[in-house]
Amino acid sequence: MLFDKDLLDDVPSAFHPELRRYQAQFAERAGAAGVAQAQNCLSTRPHLRQQLLRVWVGSDFAAQACITNPDMLLEMLQRGDPDRPLEASTLAPELARQLGECSGEQALDQGLRRYRQRTMVHVIWRDLNRLATLEETTGALSALADACIGQAMAFHYRELAQKWGVPTGGESGAVQPMLVLAMGKLGAGELNLSSDVDLIFAYPETGATNGARKNLTNQEFFSRLGKKLIKSLEANTADGFVFRVDMRLRPYGQSGALVFNFDALEDYYQTQGREWERYAMIKARVAAVAGVADGTAVARQLLALLRPFTYRKYIDYSAVEALRSMKALINREVQRKGMGEDVKLGPGGIREIEFIVQAFQLIRGGRDRRLQERRLLVLLPVLEAQGCLPAGAAAGLDSAYRFLRNTEHAVQAYQDRQTQMLPTGELDRRRLAWSLGYGDWAAFTAALDSHRTLVNAEFQAVIADPHDDVESERDRDWIPLWQAQLDRDQALALLGGHYRDSDAGRVFELLEQLRESRHIVTMQAAGRERLDEFVPRLLGALAEQDETAETLARVLPLVEAVARRSAYLVLLMENPGALKRLISLCAASPWIAGQLVKSPALLDELLDPRTLYSPPDKESLRDELRREVLRLSWEDLEGHMEALRYFKAAHALRVAASEVTDVLPLMKVSDYLTYIAEVILEHVLAVAWRQMVDRHGRPGGAQDDDMNFVIVGYGKLGGIELGHGSDLDLVFLHSAEAGRFTDGERQLDNQTFYTRLGQKIIHILTAQTLGGTLYEVDVRLRPSGNSGLLVSSLAGFEKYQGADAWTWEHQALVRARVVAGSRRLAGEFEAVRAAVLCRRREDAELRREVVQMRDRMREHLATRGAAQAQDFNIKHDRGGIVDIEFVVQYAVLAWAYRDAALVRYTDNIRILGCLEEAGLLGTQEVTQLIDAYKAYRSMGHRLALQGQASVLSGSQFNAERETVERVWQRLLESP
Repeated sequence: MLFDKDLLDDVPSAFHPELRRYQAQFAERAGAAGVAQAQNCLSTRPHLRQQLLRVWVGSDFAAQACITNPDMLLEMLQRGDPDRPLEASTLAPELARQLGECSGEQALDQGLRRYRQRTMVHVIWRDLNRLATLEETTGALSALADACIGQAMAFHYRELAQKWGVPTGGESGAVQPMLVLAMGKLGAGELNLSSDVDLIFAYPETGATNGARKNLTNQEFFSRLGKKLIKSLEANTADGFVFRVDMRLRPYGQSGALVFNFDALEDYYQTQGREWERYAMIKARVAAVAGVADGTAVARQLLALLRPFTYRKYIDYSAVEALRSMKALINREVQRKGMGEDVKLGPGGIREIEFIVQAFQLIRGGRDRRLQERRLLVLLPVLEAQGCLPAGAAAGLDSAYRFLRNTEHAVQAYQDRQTQMLPTGELDRRRLAWSLGYGDWAAFTAALDSHRTLVNAEFQAVIADPHDDVESERDRDWIPLWQAQLDRDQALALLGGHYRDSDAGRVFELLEQLRESRHIVTMQAAGRERLDEFVPRLLGALAEQDETAETLARVLPLVEAVARRSAYLVLLMENPGALKRLISLCAASPWIAGQLVKSPALLDELLDPRTLYSPPDKESLRDELRREVLRLSWEDLEGHMEALRYFKAAHALRVAASEVTDVLPLMKVSDYLTYIAEVILEHVLAVAWRQMVDRHGRPGGAQDDDMNFVIVGYGKLGGIELGHGSDLDLVFLHSAEAGRFTDGERQLDNQTFYTRLGQKIIHILTAQTLGGTLYEVDVRLRPSGNSGLLVSSLAGFEKYQGADAWTWEHQALVRARVVAGSRRLAGEFEAVRAAVLCRRREDAELRREVVQMRDRMREHLATRGAAQAQDFNIKHDRGGIVDIEFVVQYAVLAWAYRDAALVRYTDNIRILGCLEEAGLLGTQEVTQLIDAYKAYRSMGHRLALQGQASVLSGSQFNAERETVERVWQRLLESP
């Protein structure tokens, strides 16, 4: 006997009759010699005896396969196959060897079925004995399907080509392959033990075969090929079947053609593709190609063609509506058919986990390529890291998914049936629980319920309608107003009951203007339905604001801007918190409202207050940008430019949001804005460098880790004082040897290379794209200004600063620092800067030149005439920001020869601190100047966010102005 009494005693007695029956049937089929051989193998490997018993208890299919084909079992035992993981990469070559040169369809079909049966037993054995991970099991099953599809299609392609000729493209004349697009679990490499395979057949071009007797159109050829492939896979013969094939996911479903060319596929998905088809296409993968030696390129072409349909470039919350509708249909079907015990479709089942993950893929996958991943378990930690799932949710869903999939496999392993329904019979329930390692059904169901409860809670958080509550009842009060069902008096009465009386009339007029807007009048029905649902919610949320009319006036341009892309309205409806943050921020700042109108994609930033109000440090910014561009090639300049523009806009919004809500103080705001610019400049330089090097080679003496090139930031960038909308003052320097050339085929001399590098950097920064520009760039501070070289050598820069530079250029050098490029050259630049700034100057001449420059600036920029007595320009008028900056610059140029510490920093506040430490300015004076400088800049930021000019009434900041003017008089105008 295969199983002795001691071993059977370890198994519940309820299973003994069936095990004895299996043993008797095996003995009858294998004969005495076969039984002896099996016992010998099992005695030398005792662990296999225990494993075989568990397999025969858990899988009637595996037991019957071993009984029907005892040689298969004996071979597996002799080779010790159960101890070896199934390597997915070995299945296709192994199947190809076993099939060899098939003599005909019958031999092919028999070979496929026998190989499938043997592999399935191997998979079930390892799965039921928990020798394989879920990834091994699903990966091996998917690889088995790929191998069978590939071998069968290759065989039939050859046979048909011999009879009808090879299909060729009508335009290209190239041999036409057929591609099998795997969908669903096969596409994701997550096939289960009894999955059918969802397939779509495609070929590149229309055309015809080149047969000697009669030609077929490519459509006819590939239709015949598809039918033969399906028959080889799913026909049920004496040897069973290979895989059930489901072609219903193809365009037009069962009523559509069996196979489509690429143009027809693209046209269908662009014009008629539905949301559920987008959901299905997430997992699409080319599983096999027949007709060409290497199908990699054509497979990549097909997937690239389908990707724009699957993944929108914008944040697409309309996907949630579609998934919610799909889930509602599934729920109704589950209830109608009594499928509550289905571990896939029931509450908290496998499908809900898939919906959770795929919702975020559809919403964000077009913007974040990391989400264009087919494997669910790989995506879970990514989603949690991005804040899409709460902390700990990924681990909980991972554990639940593994439990549910293992349960699904145990259910299917029993009879190789495509079902996910839990058994109802007592014996079958005991068998399932025991197969999964539980003592009884109650212990198993307790674990199952725990996992399903967790899954359903996460599913409800993602998919459930957030407005199925009292709040939606409140919003319904506003529907008659928006639908123009009230006359003016009734409308004003309703508005007056919720808003200030002074706002009611303006709100009424704004809503009328929106209704009559051309964008709204010409909306399609689906978009108009979303707008009609959104506006009442907006009006309800506005009731919490004081300045209702003004806030609405700032929000409605955004509503009008996204009217034709109503997925953004869905985003706000799906996330009530985001809608409240939108209203709050627009109320606080018209600048923020304007940024959102220009770039509605930024609405995504409002979803998570943790990131919106918690700006990252510089290293985190680098990491985030690195992730954003991870999958972009260096050649994709447009892709990098768009990624950079969104990155900058998103973080500028976070800065502004943090500033208007007082999360960030002034100094941190400037730091953050400066870090954003520096990280962007680092990446822009890297992209420009790579593109130049790929085209021309590296300049003589340069390496990728030392470009012999730096970007120097002046002004606000150099002084770490960037504000909202600041431009960048840049100077480009190199240290390459003259007379040397690049090492590429298209050589350039070093100077020309670096000049073109500088031009490319400016182009990337200033080019107008769909995402706008990155920054306005000013390069007039380079040596000799507009008449000088765009990129100077450090030696030339040093010579110019020493012999030809004006005093105002030395003033500008006070706030100059390297912001990107070679670390070595940055150190050399700093040495040159320090040497220039620490030079001893004649004080009277220095003061005269500084004052003259300041007077010229006032003449052009300061408030003049009668307005001078009434208004104060906080930047340019006497006692303002520029006066403080000139005081600091004068002090450095006048005294740095006495104390080199004055040139250590480039920002005004820390330089003032150094002046105090050196005893060159008094503590009270420094404190007053710093306080005034911070107050001015803080007011300037607030005015910028309010879209106002930096001009105040003359009575404001009188004390600060007097302090600054007093210091100015003492240092620069006293004899």
